[in-house]
Amino acid sequence: MPMTGLSGHIIICGMGVLGVRIVEQLHAFGEPMVVILYAHDSRLETLLERWGVPCLLHGASGSDAFADAGIDTAAAVVCADPSDVVSLETALTARRLRPDVRVVTRIANTVVRDAVEQDNGPGAVLAVADLAAPSVVEDCLRRTTHQVDVAGIDLTVVTDRIGRDATLRELYGDLAPLAVAHGAENPYAAEVIPSPPRDTTVSEGDWVCMIGSSDELIEHGLLDSRPEPDKVHAAPTDPRRVRPRRRGPVARASVVIRELIEDLDPNFFRAMAVMAVLVVTSTVIFRFTYTRPGMSVLDALYFSAETIATVGYGDFSFLGQPPALRIYAIFLMVCGVTNTAILVAFVSEVLVSRRLSKSAGRRRARMMSGHVVLVGLGEVGIRVATELISRGQTVVAIEMNPDHANLPVAEKLGVSVVFGDGTVRETLLAAGVQRSSAVALLASNEMANIEAGLVLKEILGQRWDDGTAHPTVPVVLRVFDLPLGRVVAQRFGFRNVRSTVELAAPWFIAAALGLRVIGTFSVWQDSYMVGAVTIEPRGGLDGVRLRDLSPATRVVAIDHTRSGTVERNPRRDSRFDAGDIAYMIGPYAELISVLRLGRAV
Repeated sequence: MPMTGLSGHIIICGMGVLGVRIVEQLHAFGEPMVVILYAHDSRLETLLERWGVPCLLHGASGSDAFADAGIDTAAAVVCADPSDVVSLETALTARRLRPDVRVVTRIANTVVRDAVEQDNGPGAVLAVADLAAPSVVEDCLRRTTHQVDVAGIDLTVVTDRIGRDATLRELYGDLAPLAVAHGAENPYAAEVIPSPPRDTTVSEGDWVCMIGSSDELIEHGLLDSRPEPDKVHAAPTDPRRVRPRRRGPVARASVVIRELIEDLDPNFFRAMAVMAVLVVTSTVIFRFTYTRPGMSVLDALYFSAETIATVGYGDFSFLGQPPALRIYAIFLMVCGVTNTAILVAFVSEVLVSRRLSKSAGRRRARMMSGHVVLVGLGEVGIRVATELISRGQTVVAIEMNPDHANLPVAEKLGVSVVFGDGTVRETLLAAGVQRSSAVALLASNEMANIEAGLVLKEILGQRWDDGTAHPTVPVVLRVFDLPLGRVVAQRFGFRNVRSTVELAAPWFIAAALGLRVIGTFSVWQDSYMVGAVTIEPRGGLDGVRLRDLSPATRVVAIDHTRSGTVERNPRRDSRFDAGDIAYMIGPYAELISVLRLGRAV
């Protein structure tokens, strides 16, 4: 049934885990939406009904579906289906129907994504793996600082543990606090207070996240030296292998045969040609020269094979045959045995080399120390491996599927792959987790990641990252649902739990709303966003003072374009004027709420 009376709404296609999170957040912001469902799903339909979000049921996201969803008056279309094919079809259809609408598309395949990005028009083409991987890499490398470029000023975000009871102003002066976690041994399992006032009282053992210039942080003992340039990530991309479609048995058999032919030594085929010449020549000779009682063509072929294989069944022999034929038989047996041995050697080489290639990762891992172990070579896993290797790290990956599509990419990167179940103790030990510098559990199955994490906790023992000062191994746990991540961190002591959905959703939401996002980073479990907004004349932020904004956001700088000055660490009485550019940091939900105000005119 067509939707009527809607204008400036957002059309959501693809209600996977990411799609549900996007709809949930847009609903919280009060954005009008229409959801297109491809099939009946009572759970989703009940959820959307509770939120008051209208939905349409269409077998495909074609022209009719978009027409019923009101694409002519829509502000944006979000294609968040987990399938690249479905997202691509949806995005191209939406772009054809409305060239000027913002189209935000989820595509993991880099080749296709790059092609879509060319002359794409308004919107964005994003990959969850590219958005989530940088946070995982930072956890693996124990990076507790993040650099942010705000109005041409390099600022650094750091975390610190409070050593005495005091206010934040007494401890850190005019440094801007971004978050505080009270009374928690593990801040990853605690409730975080975003952007607290400087007069907030903190106690010994609390955790705090601060932002300031390198010189200011060094002055307060929060930095030992200037950090190396490494800006807050903005969704980097990396070449990836195209994911093949599932083929039929005949096609798969032909692929196996073709791969076997490619693996065989070229001399194998020369040896086969020599064998064929021996068989044909011997068949002709035996057919016309073998006497008493003589041979048919089939008999000659049979006796040739029997002689080459040096077996005898008593049915034919060279007893009583001409000397020349007996001499030829000697030659044939010697050549046949030699050629057979050569053929067997070539086949054995292929079989052994394949087995060795599958066990090569285990052999290399035995000799490694200080490497990073990744469990899972999916989209996120291969992206994390690429980033780690670009930073000079050695990577060992555990993968259950020996035919995984990303294995050629891993081989090219130099990743040592251990084949096996990442939840099994022996497999983890084979990857050298007890000698590793970090472990990232990145399988697409949450329960498998949690199980592997618990096995790791037992293996690592005192090296388990519990926040103490002794040398530990950080373990990064991938989950999809942030509330699950919090309770898992609290119950089992995980300190680095990352929700790929929480890390990626802000980018899709901001792109759909047409907002300017500079970058994102993580403060313990929470995703923080760095954004900028231009204050429009008579807009929602024109003339607003900072004290009237959401207390969860932190305005770190105001670029007064009319006067050409930049106000750093503005106070609560500072005011936005038309033409100013405000730079803000905060939890992405609160920050997007503030940035949206700048759209109203």
